[in-house]
Amino acid sequence: MPPVFVDTSVWYAAAAEGDAHSEVARSLLAENSGTLVTSDLVLAELWNLVNARVDHHTANRLVASIAAGIARVECATEKDLEVAAGALAAFPDQAFSLTDRTSWALMERLGITDALALDADFRIYRYGPGRRRAFSVRP
Repeated sequence: MPPVFVDTSVWYAAAAEGDAHSEVARSLLAENSGTLVTSDLVLAELWNLVNARVDHHTANRLVASIAAGIARVECATEKDLEVAAGALAAFPDQAFSLTDRTSWALMERLGITDALALDADFRIYRYGPGRRRAFSVRP
């Protein structure tokens, strides 16, 4: 199976008891086990989210478990940050986060075309020649 990028929204939904998307997020992660890829910035964003909504102990355990083998963690590069800045310029009407923009740059660099994400931004973004390509996003 090809690699699948996992966004913060899916990690959070899978971990959050009572989240409306918990079941589908957990199912998608299980179905794609062994192919999951995420980024250092996604883990930082996830840690901040869980720390703010739950506590830092839970945030530490969650991020550590992901990094310990649930997913391959890729680090954003200086070039990814440059590509992320270009994405912001190409979509001036969108409020894409730095984490999402660097995620897309990383996905492009690694040739990853599939993503697990709950937010609409992954469906809006286009890349490649003429910005005509879209990622395959689930759910």
